[in-house]
Amino acid sequence: MDYLLFHLYGPMASWGEIAVGETRHTASYPSKSAIIGLMAAALGIKRNDTEKQQQMQQGYVFAVEVYSQGTLLRDYHTAQVPDSVGKFTYRTRRDELVLGKVRLGTILSSREYRSDAMALVAIKALPNAPYDLQTIKNHLEKPRFHLYLGRKSCPLAAPLNPQISEDKNNYYEAFKVYKHKPMMPTNKLCEGTISVRDAYWFRQADDKRYYWEGEASDFSDTLDMSRMQTRIRHDQPLSRKRWQFSPRQEHYLYCQGGK
Repeated sequence: MDYLLFHLYGPMASWGEIAVGETRHTASYPSKSAIIGLMAAALGIKRNDTEKQQQMQQGYVFAVEVYSQGTLLRDYHTAQVPDSVGKFTYRTRRDELVLGKVRLGTILSSREYRSDAMALVAIKALPNAPYDLQTIKNHLEKPRFHLYLGRKSCPLAAPLNPQISEDKNNYYEAFKVYKHKPMMPTNKLCEGTISVRDAYWFRQADDKRYYWEGEASDFSDTLDMSRMQTRIRHDQPLSRKRWQFSPRQEHYLYCQGGK
């Protein structure tokens, strides 16, 4: 089995959870909607292209190895928007501020982010996948649209460094052969192999957290799986246009000391 791997790092990331009221929470690791959305953006698939978006979310399964959950950051957010006027639609932000000027009101929200989080993602293509892994890898290296870590306010801080691991039996084997590249100039403290920042995260990552979908046995045949948990997460895209998501089953494994 072949796997496509790439890492995600940025000063801020937001992996959306269920949003109720004025609070927008974030998970501590990437969601399926964010990963599929990032791949679709790299391929040039627009959000309103429902058919291709559905093919993307049905054609791939993935696993995440979390190096650092980062630090939780909360932002008290305000925005001015006009209230609705019958069937009239404001098509741009300028329309809201100019045409809707006399109807402007202020909405408040609290938004969460993860600061300095780093994760490694492994993608596996299913038989009905619309693109092969090599095509996706090529577009991750030269994306057609800008790529973000959950929100437009969360740009990447380092290249994705996509790699294809061939003929691996499971996600864990694929993770172990991934070759990290420096995100910053190397330093003698790191023996000239990885950057200072990378070395910091690797020291912090002795305890690993893994998340994957599919069968429990898809992850590893060598690790102790007795501590595995199975959870439900509401991040499976139903409609990008209407921002609708459905629940899916996900497995979780905590490995102390990376084992």
